[in-house]
Amino acid sequence: MALPTPHIDAQLGEFAKTVLMPGDPLRAQYIAQHYLEQPKLVNNVRGIQGYTGFYQGAPVSVMASGMGMPSIGIYSYELYHFYGVESILRIGSAGAISPQLHVRDIVAGIGACTNSSFARQYGLPGAFAPTADYGLLCTADRIAREKGITLKIGNLLSSDTFYDDGDGLAAWQKMGVLAVEMEAAALYMTAARAGKKALALCTISDCPFTGEACSAQERQTSFTQMMEIALQTAVEF
Repeated sequence: MALPTPHIDAQLGEFAKTVLMPGDPLRAQYIAQHYLEQPKLVNNVRGIQGYTGFYQGAPVSVMASGMGMPSIGIYSYELYHFYGVESILRIGSAGAISPQLHVRDIVAGIGACTNSSFARQYGLPGAFAPTADYGLLCTADRIAREKGITLKIGNLLSSDTFYDDGDGLAAWQKMGVLAVEMEAAALYMTAARAGKKALALCTISDCPFTGEACSAQERQTSFTQMMEIALQTAVEF
């Protein structure tokens, strides 16, 4: 495919090998403006802001994914296949399923369960288990520990629905799933098919069973521990 792609208005070489991918374009903008040196806007198609700059002297990119598996599936596919990106770290928000989790805890998804049909495109003779890259996960966990932060590592649920008429979360809780979000499974599958690497880090923004929640502004600008773990992982991995 010729560049730019239908969804990313950038040229080859304008993205670093590692891309941090929040869902919210304003979170991407916040990271670029507060953490990156010499940030350059390399994509703004549909307001999906993408920046490349330097963190501790190393090139790092950050670009939003939008909401849901179809959206992150498109952007991660184009980054992996057409822009030479090797690793994507999703840095998003999630709702707590495990009663041991609280607002602002950070979850690392070693795997991502899903109620989505995203995997049907691969024509597999069974169910695919989407997982993170082990090296990225180990690096992020080590960096978190060095910062005095304990990552909660386990399964995420990547759901196609935010408003659910059923009582599905209670069933997933019985299986030990930690938190619910909407993108990790598609990212992990896209990375696996491309032979690339991916990891989802999510900060707990709300607890559906208790009603505890962060505001939209807090989700945009205050999840700094997760941002810093991801940035350091991008530099060291």
